[in-house]
Amino acid sequence: MRWAAGSVLKDRNAGLYLSGVVVSGFGTSAMWLVAGVWVKSLTGSDSLAALTTFAMWAPVLVGPLLGTVADRVRRRPLLILTNLAMSLLLLPLLAVDSAARVWILFAVLILYGVSSVVHDAAEAGLVAAAVEPRLLGDFNGLRMTANEGMKLLAPLAGAALFTRSGGASVALLDAMSFALAAGIFALMRVREAKPTPRQGSWGSDTLEGARSLWRSASLRPLVLGGALTMGLAGLNGALIYAVTDKVLGHSPAFVGLLYAVQGLGSVLAGLLAGPLLRRLPERLFAASGIAVFAAGVGLRVLPYDAVAMVCSAAIGLGLPCVLIAAMTAVQRDTPDAIVGRTAATANTLMFVPNAVALALGAGLVAVVDVRVLLALVGGAGVIVGAFLAWRSFSGETPLPETRPGPARPGTARHEKPRKR
Repeated sequence: MRWAAGSVLKDRNAGLYLSGVVVSGFGTSAMWLVAGVWVKSLTGSDSLAALTTFAMWAPVLVGPLLGTVADRVRRRPLLILTNLAMSLLLLPLLAVDSAARVWILFAVLILYGVSSVVHDAAEAGLVAAAVEPRLLGDFNGLRMTANEGMKLLAPLAGAALFTRSGGASVALLDAMSFALAAGIFALMRVREAKPTPRQGSWGSDTLEGARSLWRSASLRPLVLGGALTMGLAGLNGALIYAVTDKVLGHSPAFVGLLYAVQGLGSVLAGLLAGPLLRRLPERLFAASGIAVFAAGVGLRVLPYDAVAMVCSAAIGLGLPCVLIAAMTAVQRDTPDAIVGRTAATANTLMFVPNAVALALGAGLVAVVDVRVLLALVGGAGVIVGAFLAWRSFSGETPLPETRPGPARPGTARHEKPRKR
């Protein structure tokens, strides 16, 4: 198995982009945790604290509409502007010092979510243009590793900073991380083609992303598998406290350890994704990851701490595979003119089931034994994985080491062509 991480990092654009992801991801992960703690400390309300996460996720519901923005302008300037805008929009949080001003925090969090959706859509198009096709799997894997790595480190730093100096200090840290990321993205050297003029109404243009997914024999099963898997992941997430209490007999604090181990599994998944995608069809890679995830969920019925740790690592290792495979396929197979809205639509279809399933699982765990639910979720995961594995034998081939032939029409190119 040959790793191409070194080739990705040596690529100027890819290396700079990953650096920006690490910098902004640190601030985002810190803010993600602190927002709920901040609201809880000011209002004493658990419900309002939980709503902070919903506020950041809510814009995903209109992801296809927001993703169209990324297809109407040049993507690198859009990335720079969204990061600069967020660095400024976070500054009003310095005034949040009482329950009466918590509304400011929620308003900023909603704008935070909007910015994230637009940012991800612009990224999909820019990465497809700036990174060699043979390195897309490695790049997306490293991006996953960078994000998950920040989720392990940044929340601890954010919590410590909040305890010492309050929420305003974390907001300032996040604002600085966005500003620095904007500077890093500005250093990328990508010459982009002029955006395609609007062909119809904003609504009809937005639907083009969904049509692209539906018509594609390679993308449709991956996105469907990702949506079903993320729904199962939401159910699994809703059961974690019941597993800790009723299966393992530990206090809720043990959940933090399980999540940390799961994060380590996701870091490893990102490192392995590129090499495996060059040896396995994307759907078989995704199916293998789903199978590992399903086994991790199902085996959580066993009341042993060691098994619980292995299961958490397996869940973290398997779950990202279908997401990495789907996004790599979207970047590679979608025409440049619509890749932003297609990527945003794919993200909406895959991540909305996660939020819905979290709420559903919270209700089910109150009336159904957690062991029964774990077995059902694990079994459903096996079925989803088997479906993708079966579809992988329809002629799909692994990602090539090199990609011959001309680039997609309209795709942006480096200023200096690479040697292939």
